[in-house]
Amino acid sequence: MVTTEIDNGVPAKVPARGIWGWMFFDWAAQPFFTVVTTFIFGPYFVARLTTDPISAQTTWSNMATISSVIIAILSPVLGSIADQSGARKPWIAFFAVIKIASLFCLWGAAPGSPVIYPVIFMILASISAEFSIVFNDSMMPRLVGKDDVGRLSNAAWGLGYLGGMIVLITVVALLAGNPQTGKTILGLTPLFGLDATLGEDARITGPISAVWYFLFILPMFFFTPDAARGLPLRAAVRSGLHELTMTLGELKRRRGISLFLIARMVYQDGVNGLLILGGTFAAGMFGWATIEIGIYGIILNVIAIFGCFAAGYVDRWLGSKTTVMISLTLLLVATFGILSTGPGFTLFGLVPLSTVSSGGLFGTAAEKAYIGYGLLIGIAFGPVQASSRSYLARSVSLSEAGRYFGIYALSGRATSFMATLFFSLVTYWSGSARLGMATLVIFLAGGLLLLLPTPYPADRVSK
Repeated sequence: MVTTEIDNGVPAKVPARGIWGWMFFDWAAQPFFTVVTTFIFGPYFVARLTTDPISAQTTWSNMATISSVIIAILSPVLGSIADQSGARKPWIAFFAVIKIASLFCLWGAAPGSPVIYPVIFMILASISAEFSIVFNDSMMPRLVGKDDVGRLSNAAWGLGYLGGMIVLITVVALLAGNPQTGKTILGLTPLFGLDATLGEDARITGPISAVWYFLFILPMFFFTPDAARGLPLRAAVRSGLHELTMTLGELKRRRGISLFLIARMVYQDGVNGLLILGGTFAAGMFGWATIEIGIYGIILNVIAIFGCFAAGYVDRWLGSKTTVMISLTLLLVATFGILSTGPGFTLFGLVPLSTVSSGGLFGTAAEKAYIGYGLLIGIAFGPVQASSRSYLARSVSLSEAGRYFGIYALSGRATSFMATLFFSLVTYWSGSARLGMATLVIFLAGGLLLLLPTPYPADRVSK
């Protein structure tokens, strides 16, 4: 296992292959979020697994809520233990086994089968993915100096979107058949004889994401420096829990970091909700199948790649805080646009649209408007997360990175169950997914307002 030494809090020189190995973690991890959670399996779960889309959408939201609660509770604990045990890679390997096994099990989610099993496997895969991210993120300050973490974070995020897009294009072009014709968008017979009527085009995304993840986390294990081993596990648990308690008390004095974490807790809830529910919302409103959802996802990912790489330079030039604020503003505009659009109208009916389809994909004017608003999401949802990550990396020391990135994960998940819970409650109460989606505006706008007075970097200690 490769380790690196630290000199007075400054990371030692890391070879390029070590940095690329760390970046490839995002490349490996992103297809799960792209093709399983957001664009393919999630909409399939809502629109095709059962005959009750409203109930299925609520169940999917509840799945996300349960996952978020578990992640919020355990991430700071695991991060603190990792600081004491030293090496992060054994933890990543442990959760990789759970994630990969759970994703393979999604293949069994055939139409009409009990929904409880894919819900359980999605919960296991989601929490394993997020816990691995905590440990991987806490390695970042060891790789480059604070001046370069913004560019590194955004570049890795952009690389992740590229990986997700490649898998998504593969699914749409070669695996996802039209339920009526049985052919892919290229007019080909789906690979492996997949039958769209049985949901196999969507169910295959679990095993594909599992294999992709296994293959592309290997460079990180082989080449990226890790911290030296510290305390044995039992001692690390005791010491880690003590350090976590001390850190939570310390936040009372580190007002800047506290403000940042609270603001991020609120706006990340809105971002998570938008990513988890955006694809299913479109599927329910327009009746999009796998091909339409997949093409929409490809468009967003292409834009996201360029958005992340551009944001890397903005982050270095204007700072992480400004990059996050610009991104949140774009997400708010996009969310209002999506909410205001329905069959035959946009901007809440102020702009009527023709309901006549021109034929082909996204044939109605409302669908085209929806995609237009989606472009703003594509530009912003990568940078808002990547620059938040670099915001914290610039604000903590190397020795405390694990526990603070654990609390960072907590801030991203502690109330994210509220976003999906609000969606579920409002949708169930009103029978309208549109009103449910409107609750996301509260989180995005609230987080932006809380971020305004937050110092940058956020490591100022109040006297």
